[in-house]
Amino acid sequence: MTEEPSLVAAQPETERQQDSVRSAFSKLYTDGRAYADAEIERQKLRAGIAGAGVRDAAIFATAGLMLAFAGLIAFLVGMVLMLSRHLGAGWSALVIFGSSLIVAIILLLMAKARISRMRKAIKS
Repeated sequence: MTEEPSLVAAQPETERQQDSVRSAFSKLYTDGRAYADAEIERQKLRAGIAGAGVRDAAIFATAGLMLAFAGLIAFLVGMVLMLSRHLGAGWSALVIFGSSLIVAIILLLMAKARISRMRKAIKS
C-alpha cells in the first residue's frame, strides 16, 4: 500500500518532465527560427553591400576608361599636329593611324596567345 501513493505521485512528475521537454523543444525551435531569420537578414545586408560596391566600382571603372580613351585621343591628335609640320596633315594622320593599328594588332595577338595558353592549361 505504501507503493501505490508513490506510483500516483510519479505520474505528475513524468508529465512535468514531458512538459519541460516540450517547452525545451519549443524554445529550441523558436530560437532556431529567430537565428535563421537573423542570418537571412545578415546575408541580405551582405548582398546589398556587395552589390553597391560592384555598382560603384563599375561606375568608377567606366569613368576611368572614358578618361583614358580621351587622353589617348588627345595624345594621337597631338602626334598628328606635331608630325604635320614635317609630313603634312594627311600623311601624319596616316602614319599615326597605321602606328596605332600596328600596336592594336600586336596587343590582340598577345591576348589571343594568352587565351590559347589558358585553354591548353584547362584541358590538361
